[in-house]
Amino acid sequence: MVSAAEQLAANLNFGAFAKAEDLKKRIYFTLGALIVYRFGTFIPLPGINPVAFAETFNANASGILGMVNMFAGGAVERMAIFALNIMPYISASIIMQLMSSMSPKLEALKKEGEQGRKTINQYTRYLTVVLAAFQAYGIAIGLEGSRSAAGAVVIDPGWFFRLTTVITLVGGTLFLMWLGEQITQRGVGNGISLIIFAGIVAGLPSALAGLFELARTGSISTFLLLALLMLMLVVVSAIVTMERAQRRLLIQYPKRQVGNRMFQGDSSHLPLKLNSAGVIPPIFASSLLLLPITVAQFSAGQGSDWLNAIVASLGRGQPLYLLVYVALIVFFAFFYTAVVFNPKDTADNLRKYGGFLPGIRPGEKTAEYIDYVLTRITVVGALYLAAVCVLPEFLISYAAVPFYFGGTSLLISVSVTMDTVAQVQSHLLAHQYEGLIKKAKLRGASRGRR
Repeated sequence: MVSAAEQLAANLNFGAFAKAEDLKKRIYFTLGALIVYRFGTFIPLPGINPVAFAETFNANASGILGMVNMFAGGAVERMAIFALNIMPYISASIIMQLMSSMSPKLEALKKEGEQGRKTINQYTRYLTVVLAAFQAYGIAIGLEGSRSAAGAVVIDPGWFFRLTTVITLVGGTLFLMWLGEQITQRGVGNGISLIIFAGIVAGLPSALAGLFELARTGSISTFLLLALLMLMLVVVSAIVTMERAQRRLLIQYPKRQVGNRMFQGDSSHLPLKLNSAGVIPPIFASSLLLLPITVAQFSAGQGSDWLNAIVASLGRGQPLYLLVYVALIVFFAFFYTAVVFNPKDTADNLRKYGGFLPGIRPGEKTAEYIDYVLTRITVVGALYLAAVCVLPEFLISYAAVPFYFGGTSLLISVSVTMDTVAQVQSHLLAHQYEGLIKKAKLRGASRGRR
């Protein structure tokens, strides 16, 4: 058995990292892009009274705005140019994936390969502009109607302010969308996930300081503080365990004859992750929850009665909020698993290469069995996601715990970290293979000269 320390030392091959110039460039590019993103969260919208807006935000920070602010890296708290963050793009991706499963035209585009994927991505960008413009205009209207003890939030309301707000916020979202794509192509990790991750991590130091300040002032007991810290460790351990959990299906290959030689049958495994959807369901669920009420939260108490009722019902810790959140997480866990894994295609590929599951007839029966197993483990994965994301909400509501310690933020942080580390390890492995190939070529050339 290899100890955890030995495994960690094997994974973090610092000597190989020092020689991997391409990997270092990718990491530097990723860090530089995230620094640019963080700078943008401090550039405020023009025409805003910062003191009046700070009072308005603090009055609503315990609700949905707290979640928006967490995903935006504090940009909402400062009403910065990145206040919408990347959420309109995520919402557009959700809508396009739903439409792809219902529209034959979009389904055909998906099957066209790279060209079809580029077309769908372009449609997603267009939809992102529409959603971002809608949200930005609603925010501009909400800001114009907001007042505090320090006065009106908007210094000079009117169409000029609305136009500049829409252009600025939409431009900020499109820039982040482009920046995320650049990180994915030229950096390390998934760019969109890393942008959300950077926003969450940026608030962790202040959240920890706030938590200890609550304990110092006696707002929460020392026992509760220790219990919360232990709960965080337990949740992180559970996330790591569940994200690595797999259900392996045994695959056997029959004996085959090549020329005059007979090759023995081989066996392997088909790994099915317990949580195939990863961190996508909570992000999608949060995005859809934020979409209809981002604007309404600003004008709470001033809009129509039904709008105010929706805002109140979807407040932090409310039963309707928790119910809708759990339902969306479970739905997207199954939906995204169906998008990324097709049992029929897997069964066809197994039959094509002569593989089969013991006791299962190849073809349609194999596809049905894989779908059966995948559905069962997805139920467990969906319940795990719902539990991790919802159970801490009770602590947030009833123990005044900073929102950054919610299950969604921990899940995103741990999952993105694991994915990024896995990509770094794959780059290191590729670099080591390249080094071995170069050495083999040099040895072959030297022997040829002799």
